[in-house]
Amino acid sequence: QVHYVEFGGGLVQAGGSLNLSCSASGLNFGEYAVGWFRQAPGKEREGVARISPLGTPIIANSWKGRFTVSKDKVANTLYLQMNSLKLEDTGIYYCVAGRWCYSAAEVDYWGQGTQVTVSS
Repeated sequence: QVHYVEFGGGLVQAGGSLNLSCSASGLNFGEYAVGWFRQAPGKEREGVARISPLGTPIIANSWKGRFTVSKDKVANTLYLQMNSLKLEDTGIYYCVAGRWCYSAAEVDYWGQGTQVTVSS
């Protein structure tokens, strides 16, 4: 049974930073593609960042240059460093794992989600 623990969400002013973390038990991040999806209010879930099983990080265009994704293999923990936050970054951020994780349909394991709210 897979169990996620996500930390780091909250309320931040535009231009600020947050660091999300996600630890998993029952699942080895090193064996899967892992990453973060975001669900904005009234919209579908979309991929924000992804790390391949070989460790290659990818940031989606909307967040490129502002967000960084990383993984601690020993701690089996995934991180998302979010800088220069914008109002449109608001949403629920989900830690994910799966064989591919290029789209929501390809995610096998979803975290419980953590709310990020960016205010003006």
